[in-house]
Amino acid sequence: MKLFIAFLFFLSSFLYAQDEYVLGEGYQVGDSPIFLGGYFSVDYRKKDEEDRYRVDDISFMSYGGNDTLSYLAEFEFKEFYVETRDNENSTIERNHKLYIERLYVDYNIDENYNLRLGKYNSPIGFWNLMPINVLRETSSSPILNNIIYPKYTTGVDLSYSTFSQGELKLDFILQDNTAIDDDDYNNYDIDKHYALGISYEEDDYTFKVNGGYFSKRDKQIEISDYTYALISARYDDDRYQFLAEAGIQNSKEKDHNYAGYVQGLYRFTYQHIAVIRLESYKDELQNKNDNIAIFGYTYRPLYPVALKAEYQQHSADNENQIIFSFSVLF
Repeated sequence: MKLFIAFLFFLSSFLYAQDEYVLGEGYQVGDSPIFLGGYFSVDYRKKDEEDRYRVDDISFMSYGGNDTLSYLAEFEFKEFYVETRDNENSTIERNHKLYIERLYVDYNIDENYNLRLGKYNSPIGFWNLMPINVLRETSSSPILNNIIYPKYTTGVDLSYSTFSQGELKLDFILQDNTAIDDDDYNNYDIDKHYALGISYEEDDYTFKVNGGYFSKRDKQIEISDYTYALISARYDDDRYQFLAEAGIQNSKEKDHNYAGYVQGLYRFTYQHIAVIRLESYKDELQNKNDNIAIFGYTYRPLYPVALKAEYQQHSADNENQIIFSFSVLF
């Protein structure tokens, strides 16, 4: 906790000294195309008779480039400090390992083709492309985001885009190597991932289809092969956003995962946002299933600052909870 406080003090002193710094846009290093930034989030969860206080994300970022080459490097402390209390016990857990969340280079071949190399968020669906807490409208993520596909890929992503009335985009994902930080950070420890994504965007509407194969290691099964498919749709204008995703995962052991959600968002103003999400999942390998209704509210005094509250109603026993969070993008 002392390290976290010292970091905030240093960061506030550093930013105060920069006359041209804009919160959320990072600090430009001189006149170079290099920017330094980061984000952090803290949250409180009330679940039955349990209280959890957590410093979750402390992230440091560097990014920049030109029209042809660009990069992003992101290093993160995850669940840096977690204190859990119930009627009988109080425990504190600390994780001071610095993970590599994203580390990649983009090569913009021409106006249609882009090549990405490194560790990146798998371009699957919509939610997986919103990895930073402060930029989402709920503190929690749908279960689908954890049990259907690999959230991160360490390899190559070749994308092709074409424009007419709308934008048609194809993504080709290729990983055939050991991943970065998958052992205890990402949702799956994978060494192979091959996938294809197709999306079409026109005006306020976007539709996506993703499918792929990956090979993972875990404690129950040494190596296992999986396939998955996901369909997604989004409508987004100045006032409303509707988001829906549904996916299935299959394994050679004939276990299946099913998950989906629909989410509606209403912007009273750009500072005040209400959200409702309904989701359902079935995890046959873990023998778990649940139906969840989430009611949330976000207040943004500035866009890179978010105070969020959400209530989760679960069909599974003892899973109802309230979450409050505070997050900032630097």
